Amino acid sequence: MEDLREEIKKDLDIFDLICHIAWDKPALTRSERASNVKKRDYFSQYGEQAQKVLRALLDKYADVGIEHIEELGVLKADELIRDLGTPLEIFKWFGGKDKYLTALKNLETEIYQMAA
Repeated sequence: MEDLREEIKKDLDIFDLICHIAWDKPALTRSERASNVKKRDYFSQYGEQAQKVLRALLDKYADVGIEHIEELGVLKADELIRDLGTPLEIFKWFGGKDKYLTALKNLETEIYQMAA
């Protein structure tokens, strides 16, 4: 169990840790996963302001993990995101709260997509 704890400290999501241990898959760090998303043409489907929000969420993921971007409170709590606008402004850039939540789920799908 101690070895697992040490592996988690190496910038790995629990997803990658489990895949690595159970199926001997290469474990990507959060930074590597974020970098893979940035290499794909994911952000271009959104407007400029929405792209800034998604990039800030991706950077937050790389720093601290997926669970920290899934909560709406991140829009108020995280300095980089908070400086982009209020939660209502952010929702507006996506076309509403539901579309923001859909974009967030799509970002998560992109994060966990296998590298090309």
